[in-house]
Amino acid sequence: MKWRKSPGGPRSWHPHAWQTQSLLLAYPDADHPARLALARRVADTLPDPVAEPLRAFLTDAGRTPADDLAAAYVATFDHRKRCCPYLTYYGHGDTRKRGLALLRLKQTYAAAGWRLADDELPDHLAVVLEFAAAEPATGHRLLTEHRAGLELLRLALVEDGSRWAAVLTSVAATLPALKGDERAAVARLAAEGPPEEEVGLAPYPPAASSPSSSSSSAPLFLPDPVFPGGPR
Repeated sequence: MKWRKSPGGPRSWHPHAWQTQSLLLAYPDADHPARLALARRVADTLPDPVAEPLRAFLTDAGRTPADDLAAAYVATFDHRKRCCPYLTYYGHGDTRKRGLALLRLKQTYAAAGWRLADDELPDHLAVVLEFAAAEPATGHRLLTEHRAGLELLRLALVEDGSRWAAVLTSVAATLPALKGDERAAVARLAAEGPPEEEVGLAPYPPAASSPSSSSSSAPLFLPDPVFPGGPR
């Protein structure tokens, strides 16, 4: 199959890739075997730089017992802060600015008719990829805006020898190459880590509020990250 190119924006195969990557970054629950089967079929239709890492992941995941795969998922994403899948964390850490970034993401989703569950954070990579599959132009912009964080996550997974590094490599293959300032941002984040600000872990403002209308100088508290579909 030949895919149509769209100069200056996402290509016609991008939604297929993003939806597949989103499925593979979800917690491996009882539906995981069906997701793997679907991903295999889609991978065969994608360009090699995107498809080959997916095939590598699918081969490994397909021969790993379900309990072992689930345990590895929790150990990687829930127990290693450096492998955080919440994209705004890389740019803002647990600071007030992260709360505003989360709010803007929720407003972006709402404008497209999306509503997340109350316990689901909008910056989880699987959520952003699923949104990008449905809204390619806006989703491509969001992923590109978080390019440095995505690369840092990919490098952390590679260093840990995680099987999910292959999925991040596939995601990276759907995006523009890192620019000079983005490479500098990756190096800075790797050396210094995300910004720090001592805040609690409680809900951020409701969607009815506006980032520009907040005049309070009090710290903005954030929810404890929870994986969609994962163990609580």
